[in-house]
Amino acid sequence: MSIASDVHSLLEKMGVSRDKYTGGTLSVRTPVTGAVLADVPTVTPEQVEAAIAQAATAFGQWRQVPAPRRGELVRLLGNVLRENKEELGGLVSYEAGKVISEGLGEVQEMIDICDFAVGLSRQLYGLTIQSERPEHRLVEQWHPAGVVGIISAFNFPVAVWSWNAALALVCGDPIIWKPSEKTPLTALATQALFEQAAARFGEVPAGLSTLLIGDARTGELLVEDRRVPIISATGSTRMGRIVGERVAKRFGRSILELGGNNASIVTPSADLDLTLRAVAFGAMGTAGQRCTSLRRLIVHESVYDSLVGRLKQVYANISVGCPIEGNALVGPLIDKASFEAMQASLQAAKAAGGIVHGGERVDVHGPEAFYARPALVEMSAQTGPVLEETFAPILYVLKYSELEDAIALQNDVAQGLSSSIFSTDLRDVELFLSAAGSDCGIANVNIGPSGAEIGGAFGGEKETGGGREAGSDAWRGYMRRQTNTINYGRTLPLAQGVKFDVG
Repeated sequence: MSIASDVHSLLEKMGVSRDKYTGGTLSVRTPVTGAVLADVPTVTPEQVEAAIAQAATAFGQWRQVPAPRRGELVRLLGNVLRENKEELGGLVSYEAGKVISEGLGEVQEMIDICDFAVGLSRQLYGLTIQSERPEHRLVEQWHPAGVVGIISAFNFPVAVWSWNAALALVCGDPIIWKPSEKTPLTALATQALFEQAAARFGEVPAGLSTLLIGDARTGELLVEDRRVPIISATGSTRMGRIVGERVAKRFGRSILELGGNNASIVTPSADLDLTLRAVAFGAMGTAGQRCTSLRRLIVHESVYDSLVGRLKQVYANISVGCPIEGNALVGPLIDKASFEAMQASLQAAKAAGGIVHGGERVDVHGPEAFYARPALVEMSAQTGPVLEETFAPILYVLKYSELEDAIALQNDVAQGLSSSIFSTDLRDVELFLSAAGSDCGIANVNIGPSGAEIGGAFGGEKETGGGREAGSDAWRGYMRRQTNTINYGRTLPLAQGVKFDVG
């Protein structure tokens, strides 16, 4: 299997010049086989400084372009992505290890958010507010905020960029992207496709979209620079603590998408056939490497034996294999460190009394590729590794008797990203969705916690960071609010009845 040559061919088709992925110091490996795909050049601190300066200049120009015109650039980007969906989706599979349908699905997400943002470019609405003063008008409007720094993770190497980029661009903001060091090739391809869209658009200021491939220091330079008022960072809670503190110290704004220890509750009235399918995808899709992956399953005691017995069979028979050949549903973990973290969590679960089914390494493409059978772990209590997020296909299963206890169990973790309930009882569903129910940013009914659509705002609470990306009113995070009071009369009445007569 010559993956490197296939990858180089895809890069060439998408317009990435050879000097961008050869002769550099960052070796990029595919999780499919562990082989080196490319050696990518990285940026220097001086190049980061120049990029930020250029983006700041671009902001002065781009913010004056009418928003619907800015939307036209994003429309063209969506078209370019449609034309290159197979190539970019294939590259995602090679570099991130996703099965083909998931690689293509990630590019479809990019297309969808572009469509959303094009419509949004004519809907950046403010408010008209009733003034307490006669002959006064009170209004609220939104202006571009400035350069947006995007720091993305390996598991969604291009979709997360698009969530931020499409909105930022229609909102009038330039973007600077620091991708994961594990997935720079998809970033190179995406930047090349953006440049094709920009060429079709014409009159795009230099530095409107910049790609910076580098190590953690590159990200730090973005985070610490006052000329980058907004930082959108996706990654671990540990990383988010650092980013949030440093950005807040300079009074910048953070959009943080961090850890997710997501749970689903299965009630006595659940449709178990539907639940089985949803749990399987939620826990094993993308080899458990989604921030919304299902990690805890809380099952009512009356249906526990039936559901868990069926799940054990699914886990024992699920197809684990090469994501770019055949029909395997579970591909590789991203690297050796991820596999070792999975094994350490399983050992900790055993030490805490857990019963582990699966989790062993599967030999696919040799010793440098890290495939693992998904693990189902029966736990008597929510303790030890159950309270942590391990970015691997581990599903902890717990039993409950009262729904209020199940909700409390679900909420009793540090993260608050996604959650779901399986039930056909309206009372159970409404309790779960109420203020006394799930404390997560996403709460689903009769589906798993993963697979969010771009129409809704994506993000979570507590140690998930509180940020929101993609749909709904997430666009406000990329703009600054301005309140305007207009006096169209000839007198000067003051608010709250204050008197200040000077003659």
